[in-house]
Amino acid sequence: MKSPQFKKIIKEAVKEAIQEELKDILLEAVKAPKSQPINENISNNTISSKPTFEKPTEDVKQKYAEIMGETALNMTSRDVPSFTPQVSDPVSGNLGGGELSMDQITNLLNNK
Repeated sequence: MKSPQFKKIIKEAVKEAIQEELKDILLEAVKAPKSQPINENISNNTISSKPTFEKPTEDVKQKYAEIMGETALNMTSRDVPSFTPQVSDPVSGNLGGGELSMDQITNLLNNK
């Protein structure tokens, strides 16, 4: 069987299945008991459109400053993981191992 014929048969089968399901859904909707209407209670409470912002206290500011200071003191360039780019092989889907030196990076940038 050729592909266009097979595709046509599948389309017809899908259309039939959808039509049968829609019939069932519509019959269930018609047979379902009617629900009570929902009434919305509207009150005269007004909501202010002004954002509520509270200035942080000095204690909170001090704590954040301490956190930032500790992070800056504890972090060094040794904490940064080394970058090892991977070369992909689209045929086998294999990501090869390897490293890229700074000389190779500058050569790539200078070629453009």
